[in-house]
Amino acid sequence: MTPATAPKRDRALARGFAAAVALALYAGGLISLMQGIGVPVRAELAQARLERTFEQHLARNLAAAGTGAKTADHKRPDAPVPATPSHPGRLPPATQQAPAPVARLTVARLGIREIILSGDGSHEQLAQGPTLIRQGDADSPVTILAAHRDTHFLFIRDLRAGDVIALQSVTGPTDRYRVTHFETVRWNRFTYPLNPARPLLALTTCFPFGGTEYGGPWRRVAWAERID
Repeated sequence: MTPATAPKRDRALARGFAAAVALALYAGGLISLMQGIGVPVRAELAQARLERTFEQHLARNLAAAGTGAKTADHKRPDAPVPATPSHPGRLPPATQQAPAPVARLTVARLGIREIILSGDGSHEQLAQGPTLIRQGDADSPVTILAAHRDTHFLFIRDLRAGDVIALQSVTGPTDRYRVTHFETVRWNRFTYPLNPARPLLALTTCFPFGGTEYGGPWRRVAWAERID
């Protein structure tokens, strides 16, 4: 090999190496892009399946409630129908079993429909749908839902004060809430009132929207107050 050909060989190797790096970066970016596209697709597919399951459970629960009422009337025709106290959420209790649909959340102005799951709020579960983190009760009527910011709770970005959120339990009843305000807090500084004047609903997700850091410290919370 002559001294003149050595620089040519080195330049050729350098160009080949640069091309390989560029190809690797392109491939990596393409994979990341496809994964990013796949996340909302999987979320939509999961919600479609959960919507069918929710409708099946709702129909079964309503049918069972109707059958139970007829049976009770047949046994004791003169017995008054017991009053059921209305408490916030009226959702089935969350369990430690496999996540199951417990409610359907809708925001008419934004065309939003999301099936809410019971469970522990794990990453795998949040990939399917919003999770019931805390169920309000008569002693502390605050219901808290959580979901990912880039899929199921992306709509919080477009939510406004005054918007109405409907939360239908899989057992049938629907509660309506009006959005009152928003807050941005660190995850370990999030608090809620123990005894609010009216039942509350909190929707919480990671913040900022469109961020690339997952599991960051900030949370965006939409607060709503029950109106009926």
